[in-house]
Amino acid sequence: MALAQYSDSVLSLLPPLLAVILAITTRRVLLSLGVGILAGALLLNLGGPVATAQYLAGKFTDIVWSDGDWNSWNLNIIGFLLLLGCLISLMAVSGGTRAFALWAERRIRTRRQAKMMTGLLVFLFFIDDYFHSLAVGTICRPVTDRHAISRAKLAYLLDSTAAPVCVLMPVSSWGAYIIALIGGILAAHGLTGHSPLATFVAMVPMNLYAVFTLVMVAVVVLRDLNLGTMARHEAAAAQGELFDASRGTPPGASAELPESERGEVKDLAWPIITLVLATVFFMIHSGASKLAADGQAFALLKALENTDVGLSLMKGGTSALLVACGLALRLRLPLAHWGLALKQGLLAMWPAIRILVLAWAIGAVIRDMETGKYLASLTQSGLPVALLPAMLFVLAGIMAFSTGTSWGTFGIMLPLAGDLAMASEPSLLLPMLSAVLAGSVFGDHCSPISDTTILSSTGAGCHHIDHVVTQLPYALLIALATILGYLALGFSGSTLLGLAVAGLALLPCLLWWGRRSVLQPA
Repeated sequence: MALAQYSDSVLSLLPPLLAVILAITTRRVLLSLGVGILAGALLLNLGGPVATAQYLAGKFTDIVWSDGDWNSWNLNIIGFLLLLGCLISLMAVSGGTRAFALWAERRIRTRRQAKMMTGLLVFLFFIDDYFHSLAVGTICRPVTDRHAISRAKLAYLLDSTAAPVCVLMPVSSWGAYIIALIGGILAAHGLTGHSPLATFVAMVPMNLYAVFTLVMVAVVVLRDLNLGTMARHEAAAAQGELFDASRGTPPGASAELPESERGEVKDLAWPIITLVLATVFFMIHSGASKLAADGQAFALLKALENTDVGLSLMKGGTSALLVACGLALRLRLPLAHWGLALKQGLLAMWPAIRILVLAWAIGAVIRDMETGKYLASLTQSGLPVALLPAMLFVLAGIMAFSTGTSWGTFGIMLPLAGDLAMASEPSLLLPMLSAVLAGSVFGDHCSPISDTTILSSTGAGCHHIDHVVTQLPYALLIALATILGYLALGFSGSTLLGLAVAGLALLPCLLWWGRRSVLQPA
């Protein structure tokens, strides 16, 4: 099917902009994504109704079946969400969630400690951002609910400790992917004396957005800083309203389930431990199997680079659910309770799955619109070399926001930034690559069509647009400080100066906003 070309047209921005603007103004995510998908399909097929219908049918079919085979990535992610929903419900019915909440109540006595637990768990779940958002959300939600922390604040803590940590960690699915891209860039420019891993590590302090997002999380945890509409959500949570009930049950929040009085902490602990260990094992195992099939020796980073994250999550989720079922058998739960746990678990994840499917569909439309190519072409502007890191940060942010994918932005913008640096100022190669990474995470954080944004709201049981709107002020404030930091880094070549300028720019904003925000007792 011949499609119209928009790689050199501003019209390529129309579908994602329509979806984003409508989502924020109407708060109806499915409608907004549907309008964006339809607008892109009509543009690509020049308004032809038959061609548009055929195109849309093909795109939705591709979500489950493409190139003559099942789309294993999408199906595994959907399967993992369903497994996780059933796991959460079964842990509730068996009394494990209740027992853990009572255990945590005796040890976690303040709101600050509950938020600290959420933030610190990232260092156990940093292997993958999807895994982190869903698993940590499952563990922490009963505790944050008990301490009247809003679901929006929990979603913020999940999202802001997922991608920012993963993008800084070499031993993660993100780190392995980025290191592979860096290796290709170094080889393409003959920089064979530099190790891709060492280059990645050298770029960590230059990823200003990720670094200061984690600083902001620490401030939010310790000082309970509530920017913008987050203050309203926190005030409502203090009154017992963890989410806006006027819009119905949010993804991940199931109806009231019967809870066994005989449940113990192990009914939650062992399934979660199994989920973590099994998922990590299967991630390494799938990568090692791929290396062996290609005749390559095993190496941890290489294995993570070649891992099948979706399949590993499915296997890890299945293992955890089997352990949860085994533990529940000793409680002799009524058959009706098993059926209710299954039903509510599946229903709880259904809203998230619908949003995710439409997000995948609009992502495919945006790729066909060649939005990324159009945005990448804007770099050919002849700006002063010192401005390039800041410009690449902004451009990568816009691209990730528009396309809903940081990984896709990495794939397009990192090689482009490498070419641009080597052609203009080789000494700025690492700052420019780091700016792309930082901008991609920033845009991904702000985008309502991003997978990670959707799954963070799902893990927290928060309404999706509530999460997008409440996270935006934090992200924008850090982005403004980051731009100033990259300007300082571009003109001076000093990473320390870039960090100092970004930090000094952020400090007065935090002090001023801290006095204006509604603070809850820690």
